Amino acid sequence: MKERRVEVNDLMQTGYVYYLTEPKGENFHPDFRPELTPKEMLELGVFGGKYMTDCRNEFPSDWFKNARLCPKRHDPDLNFFGVNASQPLSVWRRKGWIYEEDPRGWFQWYCRYYLGRRCPDDDRQIRRWKAMRRHVAQIRAHCHPGDLHCRTRQRQALLHWAYDSRKI
Repeated sequence: MKERRVEVNDLMQTGYVYYLTEPKGENFHPDFRPELTPKEMLELGVFGGKYMTDCRNEFPSDWFKNARLCPKRHDPDLNFFGVNASQPLSVWRRKGWIYEEDPRGWFQWYCRYYLGRRCPDDDRQIRRWKAMRRHVAQIRAHCHPGDLHCRTRQRQALLHWAYDSRKI
């Protein structure tokens, strides 16, 4: 694969450059096996539809064709489970969860990773993704299989982390 240069110019980053060094959707770290692609996540409804509304030029246009987005505000009704399962970006910043190169957080990192970017923050983000499995265990322990009305906030949070909680 020929390395591809990406320059980002949106509301949160100007002149940021990164390189795609792996084929799209391939060569993931062996411990990182997301169940949903970024496109699938956007189509299902994540982050109240507010995420990624100003940075479409960076990502494949087909990701946005059926995406459930709301550029004006965060709307939990657009989430697959119709509930708010997000914390404000200010909380993420205060807790030190934001990597400087991905100011929107984990999902931005995942989108770029999925496209083929690899960066120094990959190991930390993969550890954070793996830590979400505790929510899978809680749903399995407290819900009947396939009961999508049980623990909807946890299920929505798992969707935000590329776990397909509809299958639990």
